Amino acid sequence: MGPPRVGAPGVQAPASAIEPVARVALLCPDLLFGSKVQGALGAAGHDVVAADAPADVLVVDLTADVEERLGAVRAANVPTLGFYSHVEQDVRRSAEEAGIDRVVPRSRMAREAAELVERLLAKTGGG
Repeated sequence: MGPPRVGAPGVQAPASAIEPVARVALLCPDLLFGSKVQGALGAAGHDVVAADAPADVLVVDLTADVEERLGAVRAANVPTLGFYSHVEQDVRRSAEEAGIDRVVPRSRMAREAAELVERLLAKTGGG
């Protein structure tokens, strides 16, 4: 009879055979929050890579070292999603002026990381 076919009911392809939805570079020095974002993106099928790796989209934490992060965004040349503390409206404005494609509060990033990345990729034609 042979081994079960991938795609047959109850049979999944090995993880290495599944293409990621998108390669997402994550620049987030907060290890706890970064792992939460990475987990949400990974669960949605995205491949999360280091911030300096080739990627389809860049996700940037704007809660510290804002000027350094904005420099990384300018150099990335890919669609960019930034998140900030909701009380730092000046950071939001600076990020938008610097050309970040989508800027959301950190709380929204925590709830909707995968959906935000997918909407940004659909809007910009990335991925």
